[in-house]
Amino acid sequence: MNPPDLIIKHLGRVDYLSTWQAMQDFTAARGPDTPDELWLLEHPPVFTLGQAGRREHLLTDLGIPVIPIDRGGQITYHGPGQLVVYTLLDLKRRGYGVKSLVQRLEQAVINLLAEHGVSAQRREGAPGVYVGDAKIAALGLRVRHGCAYHGLSLNVDMDLAPFAAINPCGYAGLAVTRTRDQGIPLDLAQVGAGLVAQLQRAL
Repeated sequence: MNPPDLIIKHLGRVDYLSTWQAMQDFTAARGPDTPDELWLLEHPPVFTLGQAGRREHLLTDLGIPVIPIDRGGQITYHGPGQLVVYTLLDLKRRGYGVKSLVQRLEQAVINLLAEHGVSAQRREGAPGVYVGDAKIAALGLRVRHGCAYHGLSLNVDMDLAPFAAINPCGYAGLAVTRTRDQGIPLDLAQVGAGLVAQLQRAL
């Protein structure tokens, strides 16, 4: 059986907690024929702390909420101008596991950046996408009963200053960058359209 087409939803700027709950509800309610979905959105400023996350990676209290959540990984930041794509996928039906999903998500971002002349790469043991020494995209996933949720975030045209208040993804001193600083003149919607096209090929 071929996987069903992806349903693409553009949610705009939405609250983190209610969106996280909606992901969990969607995953809990889905059946064997439920279509997979990609949710494209941005969040108001928020730090999220993965299951392995340690509070000491929050270096400075900026008054931004810190929310412990159920994805893998350490601490990261979400804010306006960052493209977030939540990947609500039935991995059993698609025939691959979480490691392959991570690689496919990374490759979609790498391919998108390459279209615009930016060379990016993945790092062994440190999920995400990097341009030189700077991280441009973060990944965090949860799989429940063979179905994945959470997903990836790509820094487009956001304020990067809050990243200085954390050890991004648990790495002290890790630099971060954004597509704007890499000479890509596209806005959030344009980057989202390009990334969706790459994800549809990769997934």
